[in-house]
Amino acid sequence: MSDRSPAAADRPPPAEPVLALAPAPRPISYLRRLALAILPLIVFLGLATLLYFRLDAGDPAHLPPTLIGQAAPSLDLPGLDDKKPGLADSDLRQGHVTVVNVFASWCQPCHIEHEFLLSLANDPALKAQGVELVGVAQKDSPENIRRFLGAAGDPYAKVGLDSDGRAGIDWGVYGVPETFIVKGDGVIAYKVIGPMSAETLATVVKPEIAKAMK
Repeated sequence: MSDRSPAAADRPPPAEPVLALAPAPRPISYLRRLALAILPLIVFLGLATLLYFRLDAGDPAHLPPTLIGQAAPSLDLPGLDDKKPGLADSDLRQGHVTVVNVFASWCQPCHIEHEFLLSLANDPALKAQGVELVGVAQKDSPENIRRFLGAAGDPYAKVGLDSDGRAGIDWGVYGVPETFIVKGDGVIAYKVIGPMSAETLATVVKPEIAKAMK
């Protein structure tokens, strides 16, 4: 026999507690998923493009030559010794074309181009026209220059020592080697950035020398 009263029997059973469920996360749209997927690629390409243009802008071969068509900056550089005179401003205004090669014994590309400078200096046709090749040794010592030229051959009529690099700055040198073609009146006609090659000598330097003679 049940011990519950009739009133208790008529009561409905207590409702079970309802647990509050967290709202379901919204599904990410297709476009949003696509954007999240390609975002790293976009960032990478942007950085790569920026790096490329920064490096390209710093490449001397892509820098605009300066001083073309202007009077060559003044030079007053000491020589290697009594046997090898230095360079003065008047040396570039002797009425003949002067090729000014900025080099250094510590510069590996300078060693590579050296044979072509020897070829230029010994060209009979250019010699007959009075063309002279001179060197500007940048941030180097007389001992190292003498050793370098003694081993590789000396194509220069004169060599000026630019020990502190000041002349290089005045001439707008970005890095060795660089070569300037100067007219007989001291006006810079052309500038070769980087090491000279056989092709550069034949297709660029010699034609530009011929133009500078006119």
